[in-house]
Amino acid sequence: MTEIITIKQEPIELFKVIKIANWVSGGGEAKFVVSEGLVELNGEVETRKAKKVYNGDVVTFQEMSVKVVLGENPEE
Repeated sequence: MTEIITIKQEPIELFKVIKIANWVSGGGEAKFVVSEGLVELNGEVETRKAKKVYNGDVVTFQEMSVKVVLGENPEE
């Protein structure tokens, strides 16, 4: 199942998406999992920590996926 992460402006760096999704405990760990090739962006392995992620992109880590959506967060 793919969850939704709402961002207020794009682009956002890949490691930040991983951190926002709470898949890791911090930014350093997020950068590590990306650099080790454990993260996919739109179905392709991505090793660039600061890779720009845009509206509609899907990020996957350990069989968990999130879709990045540009807009206002309704929970705020």
